[in-house]
Amino acid sequence: MEIEIDNLMLQSGVQFGTSGVRGLVTDMTDKVCWAYVTAFLQYLQQNNLIMPDSEVGIAGDLRSSSERIMNAAAAAVSDFGLKPKNYGTIPSPAIALFGLKKEIPTIMVTGSNIPDDRNGIKFNTPAGEILKADELQIRGQIVEVPIEPFLEDGSLKNAGYLPSKLNDANEFYIDRYLDFFPENCLKELNIGLYQHSAVTRDCLQTILEGLGAKVTSLGRSDEFISVDTEAIRPEDVALAKQWNAEFGFDAIVSTDGDGDRPLVSDENGCWLRGDIVGVFCGQYLKIDTIVTPVSSNSAVEKCGFFNKVSRTKIGSPYVIEAMQHASQDNKNSVGGYEANGGFLLETDINVNNKKLTRLPTRDAVIVIVSVLILAQQKQQTVSELLATLPSRYTFSGRLKAFPTELSQQYLSKMVTGDLKSDLKSITKLFDKVGQATAIDTTDGVRITFSNDEVVHLRPSGNAPELRCYNEAATPQRAEELNSICMAVIKGSASLI
Repeated sequence: MEIEIDNLMLQSGVQFGTSGVRGLVTDMTDKVCWAYVTAFLQYLQQNNLIMPDSEVGIAGDLRSSSERIMNAAAAAVSDFGLKPKNYGTIPSPAIALFGLKKEIPTIMVTGSNIPDDRNGIKFNTPAGEILKADELQIRGQIVEVPIEPFLEDGSLKNAGYLPSKLNDANEFYIDRYLDFFPENCLKELNIGLYQHSAVTRDCLQTILEGLGAKVTSLGRSDEFISVDTEAIRPEDVALAKQWNAEFGFDAIVSTDGDGDRPLVSDENGCWLRGDIVGVFCGQYLKIDTIVTPVSSNSAVEKCGFFNKVSRTKIGSPYVIEAMQHASQDNKNSVGGYEANGGFLLETDINVNNKKLTRLPTRDAVIVIVSVLILAQQKQQTVSELLATLPSRYTFSGRLKAFPTELSQQYLSKMVTGDLKSDLKSITKLFDKVGQATAIDTTDGVRITFSNDEVVHLRPSGNAPELRCYNEAATPQRAEELNSICMAVIKGSASLI
């Protein structure tokens, strides 16, 4: 049976987002996952990016459905005549890094921060995660799906395609940071590690303790917990303050489900925003050129730490493409981060006579350790380190269960192309914010007001949500501004 991947996206509801596909677990049948993985492998073969009998690395997060999908991926790899290698439940950046080292494609089964009833598959070529040009070619594939291996419901008859687990990739990832960061650089730091269901929870503890920190494990869960580093749950805000009051931590750290987005709190249990810790990571690593999406905090330009700041559309493929362009000047070190805090390293760097090889995919661990070391070096608390940046604060919210098509309709009605008219109508819509003075449509609609406050609206790239990002001069005003905007959006979006 032939399946066109573009049609499969429509028929199954499992669609491409950032660096791979995502959908409801009930829609991600073994047959659907098999087809997507096969399309990826066909694309690699057609572009001479894979050799006959090559290995393909497979890993996953701790979701209840991940092992089944890993097995489906292994079946596709085997049926394609290649060798599946099971690297177990490890962070997304760990499997990507190992693929770069071994020059093999890798597959990560994860839904990142979305709920447990959804999952996804990230694809990495031997050179790194797939970009939009790769995605287009994968979507254009026609896959021949055999009937024999599958039951009528789309599940595989055989659950034993996934080979025994190997520890090589996880150990290589841990050694990367134990070898690069200074010995005992976190000595005397009292760190809380919010483990929840993050796939990083054990390797991150090993790294922090290996660098000298005292680590207390917190909130470990056998059930998957959806932790979004851009829209932090009220429960996680309350937990951080509770734990800090009980233990007096210097910081609490965590990641999202697959370990590519960091969470770092100060000594008061207040979580730092992802685009702020990204700035500090770039500062510690002495990056020359920083690439970040248009939604990131403008403190990155105002701080003066970097020779150049380049802005992109939201999503790691756009950040990576811009980093690749920036790295053509081989005199510069190039890195980037997203508003969720995940840091990407396009070039090899040297800090304190220690080399760190490139890893052009989002990574949380490098951010967490860099922020802690930077504060330690400056003999500051994390909140004192935060105070060294210009006073620009961000806050974000989201309107859930809001399909991408509706988001696009809503934004197209807001921005018609007549700048004068659009500024006037937006000012009227957001009358409690101020006078709109500028509109940026690089990605969604980003509005700057006369008081230098920002409202940025865009459809989520990986879930049926309309996201709202705000920036203001104080954290309280940023949160208040987000509440105002979310009320406006909910009221006006219902009119579509």
